[in-house]
Amino acid sequence: MAHISQSTALSIAANVFGVIFIGFGINAIIRPVHALTFFEFDMPALPADRKVVESLSIVYGVRDIFMGLAINISAYYGQRKAAGWILIAASAVAFADGAICYAHGKGEWNHWGYAPILTVVGSVLVGVLDKA
Repeated sequence: MAHISQSTALSIAANVFGVIFIGFGINAIIRPVHALTFFEFDMPALPADRKVVESLSIVYGVRDIFMGLAINISAYYGQRKAAGWILIAASAVAFADGAICYAHGKGEWNHWGYAPILTVVGSVLVGVLDKA
């Protein structure tokens, strides 16, 4: 009997999450003002402050693209445990993003809503539900 971690549906889910992260990253690079809406932050009015936020948005975008590519590449090459651990690490990033939003008073559920799903899919890919 095949282990649940070998499920095709899990591989597809991992790839979908990877593509979503890549999309978020591209959005953050191309449309920094829109990317801030996921954090419910406002773009500063002063040009110097705006430039800093736009630069940080590119950093955020590159981070998300990296996470997405790491998930997709490991899933593509059949490295399910690696993909699982990357999903778990990505869930920690989402929890941290939510905590930052929470500290600013709003927007946390834009991140905390999907973070547990990443943790669950990652954990199953790692093999926590596989029988010996």
